[in-house]
Amino acid sequence: MKTANQETLYGKNPQQLAALCLEEGLPRFAAGQIARWLYKRHTEDPAQMTDLPAAVRTRLAQRFTAALSAPVRVSESADGTRKYLFRTRAGHPIESAYIPEAERATLCVSSQAGCRMGCRFCATGRQGLQQSLPAEEILNQIVSLPERDRLTNLVFMGMGEPLDNTDEVLRSLEILTAEWGFGWSPKRITVSTAGVVPQLRRLLDATKVHLAVSLHNPFPEERAAIMPVERAWPVAEVVRVLREYDFTHQRRVSFEYIVLSGLNDTPRHVRELCRLLNGIPCRINLIRFHRIPESPYFSPPDEEMIRFRDALTARGIQTTIRASRGEDIQAACGLLSTQEKARQ
Repeated sequence: MKTANQETLYGKNPQQLAALCLEEGLPRFAAGQIARWLYKRHTEDPAQMTDLPAAVRTRLAQRFTAALSAPVRVSESADGTRKYLFRTRAGHPIESAYIPEAERATLCVSSQAGCRMGCRFCATGRQGLQQSLPAEEILNQIVSLPERDRLTNLVFMGMGEPLDNTDEVLRSLEILTAEWGFGWSPKRITVSTAGVVPQLRRLLDATKVHLAVSLHNPFPEERAAIMPVERAWPVAEVVRVLREYDFTHQRRVSFEYIVLSGLNDTPRHVRELCRLLNGIPCRINLIRFHRIPESPYFSPPDEEMIRFRDALTARGIQTTIRASRGEDIQAACGLLSTQEKARQ
């Protein structure tokens, strides 16, 4: 009987597949054959891998369980955004948001079920961490998406802190961008982090994907009040690391900034943001706050968002207001899965 802990073929990289081939008495090149079935054809059933010996296919089918599964629920917004609920093999609900635009179709994927970062404005943070997703369950959100073939961009901005699950996130990025894998350009992918400094260099050294840093307040004590991660890894230290890397050519860095009325949108915040980020070629993305139940925070009126944007732009920081999408279907991170957990 297959269990949630049983190993899967999907999610393995060539080194792991080569080790498997050695165990099975297959030539090393068979690892490439298996990788093509998995990541070019998205076929994980060993019985269909017809260029492998029949006896090996039988053993693989007995040894490995399926990794790919369709979403269990979908909500669609009036603006076309779709929020998909997947369930991990351990039974935890996770979310992905499909965001279609004129020339783009972006998928926001989760790297964990829940999160232990505890950000005060985030519904996912209220859940705590239930599970860090293995690479195959990260990739399943892409492969099993009904709109898979329309995707142009991928953002690791769903549930969880990607750099709290670095090994599996890096393996999923390797599969996504490698020639033997999905073959995506790293320029199509952005990874968001609250600033787990020990793992940040690993990501920047191992990949060429774009980076988004969850900033939300430039003052340490004020940031710590809404983002406990500040006490472990101050944003000033994150910025020092970023200064060691080139963000002028192949990849970009942006700073995500949820605007909370009266708390982080004053002239002194403008001045401190400019001081903190001085000299870093970057963009600040201002984000309207999607209310979560019993939250004390509010998004400011549009005119205040525009004023804040213009003040930053006038000081030389490229600043945009991100279009608010899917609010009518609880598209803010963690709301749908929190609702599902309550329903269960």
